[in-house]
Amino acid sequence: MRILFWGTPDFATPPLRALLGEGFDVVGVVTQPDRPRGRSRSRLEPSPVKEIAAAEGLPVLQPERPRGDAFLDELRALAPDLSVVVAYGHILPKAAIDLPARGTINIHASVLPALRGADPIRAAVRQGLAETGVSIMRMVPALDAGPVLHVLRTPISSDETFGELELRLSELGALGLIEALALLETGAAHETPQDDALATYAPKTEREHARVRWSAPAEDVARAIRAYDPRPGAYATLRGADVKLFGARAVPVEERPDAAPGEVLALGGDGLTVKCGEDAVRVAIVQPAGKARMTPGDWARGRGIELGDVFA
Repeated sequence: MRILFWGTPDFATPPLRALLGEGFDVVGVVTQPDRPRGRSRSRLEPSPVKEIAAAEGLPVLQPERPRGDAFLDELRALAPDLSVVVAYGHILPKAAIDLPARGTINIHASVLPALRGADPIRAAVRQGLAETGVSIMRMVPALDAGPVLHVLRTPISSDETFGELELRLSELGALGLIEALALLETGAAHETPQDDALATYAPKTEREHARVRWSAPAEDVARAIRAYDPRPGAYATLRGADVKLFGARAVPVEERPDAAPGEVLALGGDGLTVKCGEDAVRVAIVQPAGKARMTPGDWARGRGIELGDVFA
């Protein structure tokens, strides 16, 4: 089977490596154009998927948008039997979806129809779901609405961050993809239509979504902080400057239960304790604006924070 792979970030690299490791004929890779990275933004860097493709000597296509007659002609020249899409970063037009003889399949990081959309992993953490997974689905022009070929599930631990869950699901997606391809090749694949009435959505994260709402219960605040850990980082404002927060867990309030939400209740070796609408959260790592990550103790010794300060 001749496979055309579409993907861009680190999340897409385990599935690509799995295809190559299992001996599939990967005829080319479509990924986003090289982008400026780093503080200076002066150097263009390839996507993680492009780096693998280059190392393997695979043809690489990098359109600004995956459409147009010239681009479709490039796809036809590769003669794929099947396209596999993993976090490519653009919506594919119907002409590109239908071009391979066996169509296009996608790895989506949720148990569909739950959490369709751009950010299902973060949404699963923020919502406090006990379980999530990966769905191998056939692509259609509607958003994540195609029939599902294969599903693998996994529990979410109570203190798991977005970054930790993303890493696990990328590996699970690689396994699910190989299993789904085996089902397709043997004619044993069963495509199950989704029930649109049960669909939920996980839209793309915007900066304001990551602002901490201290008036919420501590469990909600802790989940929100873990949902943006390690990137882009949940943040709050102290003394007029934004501070990113990492490594949060809910803790009971033993003293000063009437403290205002956002007030710093404790500073010590085990972190920073901040009052919430109910109970409090303990934060292990902070990143003040323009500085590297540090412990709250180091931040306090530098006089960046003290007891009684109130985050906004």
